[in-house]
Amino acid sequence: MHAPEQRSAQFKSLSCYRGACYRGAVESIITWPQPFRLSVPEGQLADLQQRLAAARLPEPTPGEAWAAGTDLDYLAGLLRYWQDGFDWRRQEAWLNSFPQFTVRIEGQLVHFVHVRAPGGTAGSPAPIPIILSHGWPYSFAEMLPLAQLLANGPGPAFDVVIPSLPGFAFSEPMRHRPFTADGVARLWHRLMTEALGYQRYASYGEDVGAGVSDWTAALFPDAVLGLFATHAAFPPAERRKDLAGPERDFVAWLDRQWERERGYSMEQSTKPDTLAVGLNDSPAGLAAWLVEKFRGWSGCAGEVERAWSRDQILTTVMLYWVTGSIGSSFRPYYDGGKEPALPQVTVPVGVAVQHGERGFPRSYAERTYTDIRHWTELPSGGHFTGKESPELVASQMRAFFSRLL
Repeated sequence: MHAPEQRSAQFKSLSCYRGACYRGAVESIITWPQPFRLSVPEGQLADLQQRLAAARLPEPTPGEAWAAGTDLDYLAGLLRYWQDGFDWRRQEAWLNSFPQFTVRIEGQLVHFVHVRAPGGTAGSPAPIPIILSHGWPYSFAEMLPLAQLLANGPGPAFDVVIPSLPGFAFSEPMRHRPFTADGVARLWHRLMTEALGYQRYASYGEDVGAGVSDWTAALFPDAVLGLFATHAAFPPAERRKDLAGPERDFVAWLDRQWERERGYSMEQSTKPDTLAVGLNDSPAGLAAWLVEKFRGWSGCAGEVERAWSRDQILTTVMLYWVTGSIGSSFRPYYDGGKEPALPQVTVPVGVAVQHGERGFPRSYAERTYTDIRHWTELPSGGHFTGKESPELVASQMRAFFSRLL
């Protein structure tokens, strides 16, 4: 497979050929998407085994389990399973069963999964292209069950694209610009329209990826046919004035829920490199940092393995470990103050409020979304919505997007 000949720098109009697109400036080149396959070297796995065997856990803090952070008894058991029971090669094969690619856009290497709907019958609607954006501390792996349901379920069918956020897993960090949701949205738009050739597409995101999804719709309304949200946008300060009673009550309730959950964000947004040294060097530290969030943010009633199996936990931890990307995954927090205020989103929007934000007033969302056509609350799940409740999310997406066809 060979890329077509590069256009001259003086050629100003856009030219595309099978996913390879060039503008005049070299920094605007989109390279030919290349197939990607994950294969962790045996030496890296042997090094991990040595580090796990040498892990030195602290004495637990007196008090209730998980109250002061990750429960060390649970962590010790997880580390033993990681060393003696976890089959990485099996998980690696599962990940490789999904078509994956890399492409370079504006100098950024972007990794993505592309799950296409099977061919339909004559006269059936074409699949809806949709881009799914994960958040922190996610990876693309959490979106894969949802992608399977969207691509293979009853109509409408979807062609699903799941990029790894810049600085996460196999996508390079932002090199010459801050990580802001609007900047990533511009990359995602070029990925969908120029690298993959979709003229119009749908958008969905969670956590950090929700901001990317919102910005994609705000910046490119002619290309985004609709936005689906389970992490509905909170309005910026200029649109939070004169809140109604239910809006004030919801904000106060949510603040109480997060009162003891903000420590991670303060560290990642102020001194991320210091934290990254420890987590990048210690698999035990990395697992502790991530599993606390998997438990605390899931709708698991405090029992983490009701929402995450040990294999699922360790697969995501491994993706951070083998790529050394935990430090660069903090960039959305560190660079967040450089992001402009989100403008109003005018494309059609469907909202299924995730259970961790139940009670989200529709009027609060309408401060950002001007054309809400679908609104519901999910009865279960939590922050990791697409992973925890893929069937619910897929069915709600179909109900919303089927009205736009």
